[in-house]
Amino acid sequence: MSAAQAFLDRLEERVADRRNVSGEAEPSWIAARRQAGAARFEALGFPTRRDEAWKYTDVRRISEGDFGLATNADFSRSTAAALGLPIDAIRLSFVDGLFSAELSDLADLPAGVTIEPLSQALQANHEAVGGSLGRLTGVDFSPFAALNTAFAEEGAVVRIAPGAVVDTPIVIQFLSRANAQPVMSHPRVLIEAGARSQATVVEHYVGEEKAANFTNVVGEVLLERGAILEHYILQEAPLGDSHVASLHIDQGRDSRFTSFNINLGGALVRNDLVADLNAEGAEANYYGLFFAQGRQHVDNHTLVNHNAPHTFSNENYKGILGDRARGVFNGKVIVKRDSQKIEAHQSNANLLLSDRAEIDTKPELEIYADDVKCSHGATTGQLDEDAVFALRTRGIDEQTARGLLTLAFAGEVMEQVTLDTVAERVERTVAGKLPERFNLSDLVEVSSESGADSAARSSS
Repeated sequence: MSAAQAFLDRLEERVADRRNVSGEAEPSWIAARRQAGAARFEALGFPTRRDEAWKYTDVRRISEGDFGLATNADFSRSTAAALGLPIDAIRLSFVDGLFSAELSDLADLPAGVTIEPLSQALQANHEAVGGSLGRLTGVDFSPFAALNTAFAEEGAVVRIAPGAVVDTPIVIQFLSRANAQPVMSHPRVLIEAGARSQATVVEHYVGEEKAANFTNVVGEVLLERGAILEHYILQEAPLGDSHVASLHIDQGRDSRFTSFNINLGGALVRNDLVADLNAEGAEANYYGLFFAQGRQHVDNHTLVNHNAPHTFSNENYKGILGDRARGVFNGKVIVKRDSQKIEAHQSNANLLLSDRAEIDTKPELEIYADDVKCSHGATTGQLDEDAVFALRTRGIDEQTARGLLTLAFAGEVMEQVTLDTVAERVERTVAGKLPERFNLSDLVEVSSESGADSAARSSS
């Protein structure tokens, strides 16, 4: 039996179980999409390192895994609170991919805002939701997108009416349990922001320490004219989890999308981020930080399509890798024909804390217009020993100096973060994974005094 067939057998079991519980078949359009996803996944199979987009990432940890499907969303409220972000937020919670009403807080939503689990949204107005699902990320995007389409049964639907300004962050929390048998989940996230609306959405992936599950999420974001969205992915999955995610953004005129893609957890992680700038004035900002130790593997693939003139994009990704961790960054910008007077900038800098850590980085530009302003670059290096020595001459011990410089290296990305809770979580997590735990307040103070932003000695 092929690895793909083992997953498809789970799908047949799931569909049969749902039919037995409900007593009726799925709506025909859902069944058709599910079948299309299954057929495409069967044809493609899992990607291998012979595939150009996956040549640095081995997915056998997933393809050879024996993953079941969760049947309930039971989770301790106290544990969920301890793992979650301590922030006043509109909260939608899922446990191993299943919606948990008990852990969610959807009371008193602001005017013009609709937030609900996908299962309820489909029941309430399946035609409207179905028309948007898969519009940006179809079954041909990747084998994992096809697999998600085949299994998709739950997720988050966020709709913001034209002109609505949502001051409270919207947190979509995905919790992973330490199950007797590892499970897989395939959530969808759909965000529709009306004209001139504003909101902040945080996708938070976290779980119990001994969890070893597989999460395969597909997100789609549609921004109408003048919409402004800050979107966070805070990935703190347990170190036994595998995490595959794609996010596709469709941007209208004068819209602004800002992405914070922060990866701290997971054994095997793959992120695909695609923005289509489809009208004049559209702007996309990508800020990324990935921190990995042990044998963690984090793969980030980004793409910006400048499909219209007078559009702007800026990308800044930082990688920090220790022990035998491996990172991958592939950032691509495509400037389409006649997309004149665009501006696109891309930077990837990586800090290796160990001689055994590895990074594969490939920034790319494809330009088919002649009146553009573009730049890209990548650097990889180790901590600057002169900077370490300079701090030690000020009475700072070596381990603290190295920790300070490591945090300072990430500062260029983290200073863009507007949610203090997220910034503090990242700082404490990174500091806790360094050789010794540091007093962060002291580090911040010393950093500001010493100008330690030149933390790494890099080579192109």
